[in-house]
Amino acid sequence: MARKYQHTKELLPQIKEMLERGMTQREIAKHLGLTEDRPIHQLLKRERKKELQGIGKQRGRKPARTLAKYKYENKRLKMENELLRDFLRLTEMGCDPD
Repeated sequence: MARKYQHTKELLPQIKEMLERGMTQREIAKHLGLTEDRPIHQLLKRERKKELQGIGKQRGRKPARTLAKYKYENKRLKMENELLRDFLRLTEMGCDPD
């Protein structure tokens, strides 16, 4: 049995224009001679799905960090270590072990 394939994607701009004019999906399908079950609905559903996939979370490598970022982080960590070291020295001196 031959497959009935209708090129609805090629008609997308025309379909969107008709929808903006206020025509229903059923009227558009009848006007264009589309015979599938709810062809306009299926086309618009596929298009929305494609748009959402483009928005989704990106996968892959993280962006490369620059040398300046590494230097800044290194400086911050050194300052943090110095602060913690000073704090430990002060707390050790404040307590008299018996």
